[in-house]
Amino acid sequence: METISYISLFLSLFILSIKLLFFSKNKKNLPPSPPSLPFIGHLHLFKKPLHLTLARLCNLYGPILRLRFGSRLVLVISSPSAIDECLSKNDITFANRPRLPSLKHISYNYTSLGGASYGPHWRNLRRITTIELLSTHRLQSSSDIRANEVQAMVRQLFRGWKASSAEGFARVELKSRLFALSLNVLTRMITGKRYYGEEEEEASEEARRFRELVEEGASLIGASNLSDFFPVLRWVDYQGVNKRLVTVQKGRDEFMQRLIDEHRSKSKEEGAEKKTMMGVLLSLQKTDPEYYTDKMIKSLGVGLLAAGTDTSSDTVEWAMSLLLNNPQTLKRAREEIDTHVGNGRLLEEVDISNLPYLQCVVTETLRMYPVTPLLLPHESSQECSVGGFHIPRGMMLLVNAYAVHRDPKVWEEPTKFLPERFEGGKGGGKLMIPFGMGRRRCPGEGLAMRVVGLALGALIQCFEWERFGKEKVDMVEGSGLTLPKAVPLEAMYRPCQSMLHTLRRL
Repeated sequence: METISYISLFLSLFILSIKLLFFSKNKKNLPPSPPSLPFIGHLHLFKKPLHLTLARLCNLYGPILRLRFGSRLVLVISSPSAIDECLSKNDITFANRPRLPSLKHISYNYTSLGGASYGPHWRNLRRITTIELLSTHRLQSSSDIRANEVQAMVRQLFRGWKASSAEGFARVELKSRLFALSLNVLTRMITGKRYYGEEEEEASEEARRFRELVEEGASLIGASNLSDFFPVLRWVDYQGVNKRLVTVQKGRDEFMQRLIDEHRSKSKEEGAEKKTMMGVLLSLQKTDPEYYTDKMIKSLGVGLLAAGTDTSSDTVEWAMSLLLNNPQTLKRAREEIDTHVGNGRLLEEVDISNLPYLQCVVTETLRMYPVTPLLLPHESSQECSVGGFHIPRGMMLLVNAYAVHRDPKVWEEPTKFLPERFEGGKGGGKLMIPFGMGRRRCPGEGLAMRVVGLALGALIQCFEWERFGKEKVDMVEGSGLTLPKAVPLEAMYRPCQSMLHTLRRL
């Protein structure tokens, strides 16, 4: 086996040498690039998390940077003007996805909404998602689901406090509670099924396993998988990542197939097929079974669940961490809710539009900790020009949203948590791309903002929060496709005295 690995490595390096020789003879006005090593390119420069490494390189060499990941050319951009050129002026050119071997496993052979390249199939998936599944009308009609799940989370926290301390503060780890909230919201919207109960032991083994699959999938896709950049190495799965990705995808596929089968068995009830996203998709399957196959339906369902669970829960966790480290901001957010909502009922989605400071807190959190710091990778479908530099066809594009959100040329005191920077439209005109930009902009943005705003508002309204210990909350970032906290948030909480009557009635 070791001999095969060495032979594969030699063949990969030989093929790469031929490519580099050909490329050097056709060199044009390409973007600047740091010194590279033979064969591996710039992979030796990378340290986790990758978005921080790329930000440092762009600070040294400029906001339009050319790198080489093994055999693959990569364009990294981190300025508003370059991002506008790529995702606005050249939007169609960069609407493709690179066919990375690791993405193949989790995108149903590059046919999912997130993994498919630009074309008729992708446009149809986008249309189904935006019109049939995540339209404004459907989001409004599912508001009761989100309200019920946020209420259940609040009730669970209140019961936990009563069980542990009748007077003082209780301790809670928020990450798992927030993930359960996000998963329940999505599975109820998709199939009408709830996975997490209000008691800790009620969380099904299936739900726990799905959370592990989501987290592992995000970490593997964000990892430096050498097989993506040295094609020959995938034959021997040099790092073992591909095998793990196959396992992750198998688990996600089986999870979604069970949901489809369960929904089919219930769809005999009159009108049931139109009440959920799964019902809509199965209705479409009846009209065109050759196109709307189970595989296609699973790709949409898995995509929604994987993209909408840990991203929303991570954003609320980051927001709470920032508020705990900035108690005056937390106080102001609570005062706004007290003024406009009061303490006789729980905050509702319709209240969010009357809570501008809470909205500023969410926006500032997304500025500092965008859910996908490098967005999803794009690829040029033809030659084009960016910032006066020649961009060849087939070049992978990484957009460093994290870096542009913290650019001192754009933002005053970019590393400080200042929701006030967005008050009264003051942040208007500054590039914010936590959900991407252009044709590939995340279609779940509307749902995510509703879940995050409602969940965060309810936590602020119902409970007093303090840090666990004297030290500030650890804000170290994890690595992967998304941006989790390296250390899950633990905090101390107790019910607000003014909300006790309302909480007892839940």
